This record gives sequence, structure tokens and C-alpha cells, in this order.
Amino acid sequence: MDADLPRLSELAERGATRREFLMKSSAGAIVPFILAACHPDEPKRERDHEDERQANQQGGPATALRNPDSRLDTGGHANVRQSTRAAEHTPNVAFHRFDPALPPVSAQRTLKIEFTAQEVPLKISDDTTVAAWTFDGDIPGPIVHVRQGDTVEFTLVNHGSIPHSMDFHAAVIDPKVAFRSVAPGQPVSYTFRAKYPGAFLYHCGTSPVLMHIGSGMVGAIVVDPPSPLPPAEEYVLVQSEYYLGNAVGGVQPFDYAKMLATVPDYVAFNGRPGQYLTAPIKAKVGDRIRFYVVNAGPTHPCNFHVVGEQFDTVYLGAPPAMPLRGIQTFAVAPGGGMIFEMLADIPGEFVFVNHGFGHGQKGAIGIIQVEG
Repeated sequence: MDADLPRLSELAERGATRREFLMKSSAGAIVPFILAACHPDEPKRERDHEDERQANQQGGPATALRNPDSRLDTGGHANVRQSTRAAEHTPNVAFHRFDPALPPVSAQRTLKIEFTAQEVPLKISDDTTVAAWTFDGDIPGPIVHVRQGDTVEFTLVNHGSIPHSMDFHAAVIDPKVAFRSVAPGQPVSYTFRAKYPGAFLYHCGTSPVLMHIGSGMVGAIVVDPPSPLPPAEEYVLVQSEYYLGNAVGGVQPFDYAKMLATVPDYVAFNGRPGQYLTAPIKAKVGDRIRFYVVNAGPTHPCNFHVVGEQFDTVYLGAPPAMPLRGIQTFAVAPGGGMIFEMLADIPGEFVFVNHGFGHGQKGAIGIIQVEG
């Protein structure tokens, strides 16, 4: 399989569209799973799912999934219908590359951060625009960079049409209070201290969490250790999955039923399938490259690999303790984050990819272009 990957850069060089790339590289097969034999209580589960489906179609909350941390949450398929609102009578939106560079850490030890929850159309490729639920209008949301021990004073203002919330995986805090949902037009604020260094996910925690994460309300917070890691070119990659419905006014809503079926249409680093094939990450021979890989999911792992290279250092948890050496591929679980380091030894084009190739070939792929 790896022998075929140089052809991807050739497609990028001759201006191939993302759709062409995906069509040439995707397997396109869906494997059914039969679970009834493993679950003797399946008939009851089917009745429960049918009750939930009917309640959601009627807009009722009787059996919908609910977040116990908030009385304001909405659940089930009521949210799915609302996800089409960003598609109605919307102007054309331009595609923009998401900058993967880690922003510099603030000199302040107390950071005041304010995000807005927004439901907006977002172009993720030349021919695909989605009705996204976002933090600050993009997928992923802004990259947050702090140090261990820093205090974060956070505010979320809900500019959407349904309740939203914020769950920072870097926070040790009472979620019932801090991660509560707020109604449209309302803010929620809380303060936390970054306890451990590493790469962490943040996401909307409003019910159904699957829908809010799957619709784009995700991002990364990087926490530095007290003593800085060795100098490196540092990049953040947030993997996420897209489950899309039929277009409304040229914009595709997110599909909750597809999310439950767990077969994504696209998988992407930083919100756009294959964006770093046509606009590679640049490096020079001798550079140390550090990737903060955060997996927003909502469901599948990110089996991170660089073709033609090895990671001399991988941090499973808080750096710089207990690094792994000489790693070829390592899986980042949904909701997890890890730090991968490699030395750019030789010039060339090196493909970084989710080596679960069913997902790598759906867009979780890019190029590191190393110049001599």
C-alpha cells in the first residue's frame, strides 16, 4: 500500500481535485455488522430505539438522549432538523486552508478566552459546503496554547439556534457546573487550571454529544510542560469525521443516523479532507517536527503514521516523562491526544496519514515537504 502513496503527490502537483483524489484512492466498501447473535436482549433494544425515533420525530424529549449536566439540553433528531438552517439562503463561502502551526504561548499566566458558538456554512473542499456547528466559525475551533499551571478564564457565548456548551479535556472541574449548556443568546463562564501538559481535545458536550461533536464543535488545547521541549517546528492536527446528508441550497447538513452507523463520508485533519496534499507542510533537512495529534472522533481512532520516516519520540501522556522511541504508527483514541516527534533526516515528500487506510483515503492524509 505504501508503494502507491507517492502517486498522491503527483495528483496534487497536476492540480487534481480533492474529489478525484478521493475517488481514485477510496475503496468505497461498506461492511455490514450482524449483532443480534451477540446480544440476547436485542429485541428490547430495538423497541427502545424505535421509541426514541418516534419521540424525536415528534419533537418530544421522552426517550431522547440527555446530558445529565443541564436541563437546557435538547436531544435526538430534533437537532438534526435544525442543522439545515445554515444552508437556507446562504451566500457562497470561500474555501480556506486551516493553518496547522501551533501559535506561540502567551506570556501571561492567566488567560482570558472567549469563544462564540456559531452555526455557519463552511466550505471543506472545492465542491462541498457543510452546515457546520462551530466554535468561532471554523472546524476545528481556535488552537489554544498554554503552560502547565496556567489559569484559563473561559467564556462561551451561544450565538446559535439551540443550546451549546464547552468541555475542555484539559480541565479538572465539576462538569455539572462548568460544562452546562446554555440557551441561544446566553453565556457560560468558568475558570480552570491546566494540571497536566500534553495535547487535549475540547468539544461541545450538549446532548446528543455525538451530534454536536460530529457537526464540528471541536478543537485542541496544547499545554506545555514547565521546561520547554526541544526546539521544533510544531503543528496541530485535529482529526474529525464527516457524516453528511443531502444538500439543501447547495449546503450539506450533518446526518445523525449516519453518525450512529459510524461509516463516515470523509475523515479530515483540521476540517478539510486532503488539504495538506495540495498545500503541504514545509520543513528543512535537520528540522525536528512535532505533531500534536488530537482525535475529535466522534468514533474512530487515528492511526498516525509518516511514510518513509519513524517517530524518534512519542509522548502517550504528559511530556517529557516516559517517551516511546522508534515508533512507526500509534493509535490516538477518539477523545485523546498525543505528541509525535520526528527528525527530518533527508529531503523528499513524506505522506502523513491515518494508516487505517479506509479513513486515510477518505481525507485524513497530507504531505510534509522536506527541502535540502
